Amino acid sequence: MKKQLSAFGLGATLYMPATRLDIVETISTCKIEGLRSLVICLEDAVSEDDVPAALANLKSMMVGLKAAKQEADDDSWPLIFIRPRDEAMAAMLVTWYDMSAADGFVLPKFTHDSLDRWHEILNKSHLCWMPTLETEEVFDVAAMQVLASALMSHPSRDKILALRIGGNDLMNCISLRRSRAFTLYDGPMGYVIKMLVAVFGAKGFAMTAPVCEHIEDHHLLEQELALDIAHGLVGKTAIHPNQIGIIQKAFMVSSLDQQDALRIINSTQAVFKASGAMCEPATHRRWANSILERVHY
Repeated sequence: MKKQLSAFGLGATLYMPATRLDIVETISTCKIEGLRSLVICLEDAVSEDDVPAALANLKSMMVGLKAAKQEADDDSWPLIFIRPRDEAMAAMLVTWYDMSAADGFVLPKFTHDSLDRWHEILNKSHLCWMPTLETEEVFDVAAMQVLASALMSHPSRDKILALRIGGNDLMNCISLRRSRAFTLYDGPMGYVIKMLVAVFGAKGFAMTAPVCEHIEDHHLLEQELALDIAHGLVGKTAIHPNQIGIIQKAFMVSSLDQQDALRIINSTQAVFKASGAMCEPATHRRWANSILERVHY
């Protein structure tokens, strides 16, 4: 049975440069414990000079992944996404490469102006979308409202699995690098994430959290994850395998939340008390539904 795609199934999404020669082996042998989704990156993780080698490697990689996937246990096989450098590269990939082993594309530098071009490129493929919000326009709430409305009514709406927040690119737009001492929410990105959740979350789009690039500071990662979840984000970019277990654990649904969600869904009361808190199905039902969907992952 084909695995059903859900943003809640992303968990920790590990980025790997397309220049790596061991990706097929890593995936097919379940070398990285807990790996649920990954992005094979041809953009920021690959230098301009290495693009030809990365493309050649990706072509043979996709053949190898297709063969390995046919023999694999579907439950242990991660979701696989390709991040092309731009629209031109994406068009080339879907035309000349066998993308059957991939689940979708991560769309870099996604804007309202690029929406129809991406639709033109990917419309006839099976590939889902994960657009990345990482350009200067993201700081403009009016521009984001226009984009959200356009996506809601667009023919490709159902292809969008989640929107990714490109934290490092957005920080670069304002000449900053995240602090080693604070979470991303303690600087300008705190406003940006809140705004994006308000604009896109209100229209039903799932959103994923930016990477924490301080790989060895697990305490900082845990602090940031707590805030990611408090803001309703459903997954987080990872750049090292040692981040995966921490991210997956953070996104696990607590037994208390699961119990509350079940009570809210099944209750015939307008308001009731549970676990020391007020539960009101009329206003908590969407939260409860999302919690129960997360339980499956």
